[in-house]
Amino acid sequence: MIRAIARAPALAALLLVPLLGACQQEETAPPAPIRPVLTLTARPVTSETFGPFAGIVAPRYQSEIGFQIAGRMVARDVTVGDVVKKGQRIAALDPVVTRFALARAEADLADAEGQAENATATEARRRRLLQGGNVTQAQLDGAVASRDTALARLAQAKANLQKARDQMGYTELHADFDGVVTVRNAEVGQVLSAGQTVATLARPEEREAVVDIPENLAGAMPKDAEFTVSLQSAPDVTAKARVREIAPFADATTRARRIRMTLIDASPAFRLGSTLTVLLSRPLPSRFLLPATVLLTQDGRDMVWIVAPDGKSVVRRAVTVAERTPDRVTITEGIAPGDRVVTAGIHSLSEGQAVRLTDKTS
Repeated sequence: MIRAIARAPALAALLLVPLLGACQQEETAPPAPIRPVLTLTARPVTSETFGPFAGIVAPRYQSEIGFQIAGRMVARDVTVGDVVKKGQRIAALDPVVTRFALARAEADLADAEGQAENATATEARRRRLLQGGNVTQAQLDGAVASRDTALARLAQAKANLQKARDQMGYTELHADFDGVVTVRNAEVGQVLSAGQTVATLARPEEREAVVDIPENLAGAMPKDAEFTVSLQSAPDVTAKARVREIAPFADATTRARRIRMTLIDASPAFRLGSTLTVLLSRPLPSRFLLPATVLLTQDGRDMVWIVAPDGKSVVRRAVTVAERTPDRVTITEGIAPGDRVVTAGIHSLSEGQAVRLTDKTS
């Protein structure tokens, strides 16, 4: 009995040794590693700005006009910038050749009229002779055929005469509408082919702003917005413009797309050929534009890591994503202005993870 009591303290001491060792191991366990992270300070975007871009005032409608016949140009009555009225003469060809063609057509018509008159009289005379039995039916049929041929040649001669008269009129080029000469393509003394452009005539009543935009920006351009255009020579003179047409392909040399915008209630100061500055600036609901690397998707939910105010740990926060591209996301809810969002290493973090900022937030 005495021996058992004496052994009890020794046994208790042996049992306490493992417990003390475990406590020492817990006390000496290394803390969780501090992970370095890259961050970005969230700043709200409250407006949208697109541009500025340089452009020019151009007509919406313009025509390249030329003569309908070939010939040598002997007169040009207008030059670039001239305002012309409908029916006004633009240029003229040498009429000598067409005048000879007209004289020949008139002579051919006179000959055809004589032939037709003679054939008609012959047919009528043989018809009367047939009634008296003095000619045969075959002779009458020949006279009828000759008459029909002569009448056909008469109709052909009349058409040729009308054509010659029309071509005589084609030696002068007239404006089909009121407009402005924007391009001069031919000079006096030049031999022109039929349809070759002599001048370009534009309608000044409908003007457009023509802008070349880099191809990588054309897809992001708002198509339903009203742009502000101003004259580079007088920036205070402004007008509104709306996109009417976007070129489907970029220019092979500049890799830019041509955008045509209809000017709305533009003043007369926006003359054809004037240089413009085109800009879009409009308010938007508050949102945050961040790199796509900030987004963590788990169980169908979008989240980001936010650095705690003390800058030593991170917390996970659910967000609402309005738009996303391979490079950028637009977040509308879940982030406050001034939050520092982790942009790299998001998959190696855990809730409350100790972090070290390796960059200067911007």
